[in-house]
Amino acid sequence: MKKSANKDVPQNKARPSAPRVSEGVGVFLAQVARTPMTKTPGESGRLLFALDATLSRQPTWDTACQIQSEMFSETAALGGLDVQLAYFRGFNEFKASPWVADSTALLRFMSRIDCRGGHTQIRRLLRHALKEAQGKPVNALVYIGDCFEEGLDEVCQRAGELGLRGVRAFMFHEGRDKRAEQAFREIARLTGGAYCRFDAGSAKLLKELLAAVAVFAAGGRAALEDYGKRRGGRVLQITHQLR
Repeated sequence: MKKSANKDVPQNKARPSAPRVSEGVGVFLAQVARTPMTKTPGESGRLLFALDATLSRQPTWDTACQIQSEMFSETAALGGLDVQLAYFRGFNEFKASPWVADSTALLRFMSRIDCRGGHTQIRRLLRHALKEAQGKPVNALVYIGDCFEEGLDEVCQRAGELGLRGVRAFMFHEGRDKRAEQAFREIARLTGGAYCRFDAGSAKLLKELLAAVAVFAAGGRAALEDYGKRRGGRVLQITHQLR
């Protein structure tokens, strides 16, 4: 048994958060690998890349601009990946790019956008994803955000509809906002996707996770396992758990 704590020792030292984040990454990647695929063999995967572009998001937006090319480079040999960027910002502003198949085109679109103050519009984003999936399957929805300012029940309704369409939402949560965590976890659960929290400045971690989801969208579980063998690190660790 563990020895009892000394009452004279201060008890306000919190355990570092890094191990918890690492464990969350493992759970996230495991959920990604278990997610069923709806991609037709021979076709490019389709990934809807959605970001909160309200004012607090500028640093993460800049990071996403720098690392988004990894999604394309890691999926080229799997038949390619088509990506659409969607974002919201300001007063009721929501926009989406055309579907593109290379990082240069996506970066060109992203670099013209600056973050502006406003409330989240996740319900609107999910409604857009539903519309996109009606014409052609969307293999994954990736969302990066830090807060949630809407009615949870209405958003969950849209998330459930997405799940019925086979669109899996992979929710990347920056920070520790409890309401956002609750909402993002529910969206992931209802769509059959996954939730993962990351900390500010975790560019390498975000790059790894985005690439993993992109590989899954383009090639499924087998492709993710192969990616893990090549890249090692957290992805390799989690693919070992899937055997």
